[in-house]
Amino acid sequence: MADEKTPKTIDLAKRKAWVYEKEAAPGLADLFAGGERSGRFVRYWVSDNVWNALHLIGHFGLKLLPMDACSAFGAKLGVYAIPRFHKSAEKRARATIAKLRPDLSKADQDKLFVENCRTQGRLMTEFSVVNRLATHPERIEVHHLEWVTEAAKRGPVIFVGMHLGNWEIGPLVLQRAGLVPYINYTPPPGRAKAWISERVRRKNGLNFLPPGLEGIRPAVRVLKSGGIVSAFCDEGVNGKIRGPLFGRKPHLEGNLAMTIRLARMTGATICPWYNLRTDVFRFVCRALPPITLPPEQKSGERLLEDIQLLNDAIEAVIRQHLDQWFFLDNALPKS
Repeated sequence: MADEKTPKTIDLAKRKAWVYEKEAAPGLADLFAGGERSGRFVRYWVSDNVWNALHLIGHFGLKLLPMDACSAFGAKLGVYAIPRFHKSAEKRARATIAKLRPDLSKADQDKLFVENCRTQGRLMTEFSVVNRLATHPERIEVHHLEWVTEAAKRGPVIFVGMHLGNWEIGPLVLQRAGLVPYINYTPPPGRAKAWISERVRRKNGLNFLPPGLEGIRPAVRVLKSGGIVSAFCDEGVNGKIRGPLFGRKPHLEGNLAMTIRLARMTGATICPWYNLRTDVFRFVCRALPPITLPPEQKSGERLLEDIQLLNDAIEAVIRQHLDQWFFLDNALPKS
């Protein structure tokens, strides 16, 4: 959170961007060094590779299933596995539901949690078959994509998604309109998962920018050339919800602030969008009205107001569809 005793202009200048560091592979010298270094060698080359093999077997094995069967299997897996093997995530999810939906009865809050477990499970297994949707356009109903294409004709666009439904369909939808998005890509932990993630996303039309600080300048170049950068402003970091704000004051950490800064630097139009699951492996995708940031007399003077403006657009949607929100199992910070 911003320090209220510090002027905004000074506070903004002190913010540090996140720098991504890839884990280096330990060498034989680590094995014989003993202690933590030896343990890291064994973990990296032995135990991690067991999980890597299982992830690869699971990913390619699920490709043998029809799309609906793959999704349905994931739903059952999520309901079974999350309450049994992810107790801390369940505890956070139930606490977040209680805070965001105090109007629901205990029974309805339980139903919301179970439905979210289905969502989480579906997302994991659908990664094996999501690119098949490129040849099944009838499974994605699209509304107001013209708002995005018209904005792209006028200049750069930041395509702001939400982690609802299955957001991997975003590039497929943009391809229908001949638009090619770029995204700051942070590999998930685990070498096999990182390889699978990059492979699937490259195949569905995404172009990657470096993660963290190293991706800012390339993103600016893409936008200043009139291109499209994809961003997600709802996020959970270290088990805590960073965005949306959910009643907290605007802060300068995360993608809400980064997106506003990029839009101000490049004159980009912000185009929010989301998709919802309608039936097993079918979706409805909706673009929201584009956001053109109000003019400023002094650079940065509206930053917090702009963050609130973008937050309000996405938070309203997420509040309505918590059952399909990926970050529901993260905790709401106290401030």
